[in-house]
Amino acid sequence: MTTHSFASTVAEWAIGLMETLGAPGAGVAIALENLFPPLPSEVILPLAGFTAAQGTLVLWHVLIWTTAGSVVGAVLLYGLGAWLGRDRLRAIVDRMPLVSLEDVDKAESWFNRHGDWAVLIGRLIPIVRSLISIPAGVERMSIWRFLAFTTLGSGVWNTLLVGAGYQLGEQWHVVEQGVGVFQKVVIVVVGLLVVWWVVKMVRRRQGQDTPRHVRKR
Repeated sequence: MTTHSFASTVAEWAIGLMETLGAPGAGVAIALENLFPPLPSEVILPLAGFTAAQGTLVLWHVLIWTTAGSVVGAVLLYGLGAWLGRDRLRAIVDRMPLVSLEDVDKAESWFNRHGDWAVLIGRLIPIVRSLISIPAGVERMSIWRFLAFTTLGSGVWNTLLVGAGYQLGEQWHVVEQGVGVFQKVVIVVVGLLVVWWVVKMVRRRQGQDTPRHVRKR
């Protein structure tokens, strides 16, 4: 299935939900998008805005329901992270190649220092916006702080995309193209970071495996 046909399929599915449930249908679609990141919010949200512009839905109803859907999906992923927990995560990492518990400790320390901002900004970045809820759950971030920053970040993201669809009307799909470019940039950056991290881990392991008398030379 091509990207275009997938987007068309998602659009038809979202339209069906909104025709059946109204604005809550858009909320259900976005809740599922949070749980399954391949579902593109850049299709669902502008389409919901366009539908509101046609008078089928009320704009502020769409904004409320899509933000509620975002929060529900994020809370479910937070719950997954909380169920996974720190000890279970460390046990899994301990069995993985190229990953050390020291890396987990550093990640925990970073999240404990910047967790609020990580959740807030993460909600504005494709792909990351779903995944950021899991470490928040693992670290047992205050649920009230998590809800506050998730609601704020989701509200901004949803308002931008729904509002764009509302203003663009039948050209709502332009939003998908713009966000798609941003998402590709994010994927490239993440890919480069993963390559850098793997190279770093391999070099560290090679250094650990080198006999001491060789290292001193």
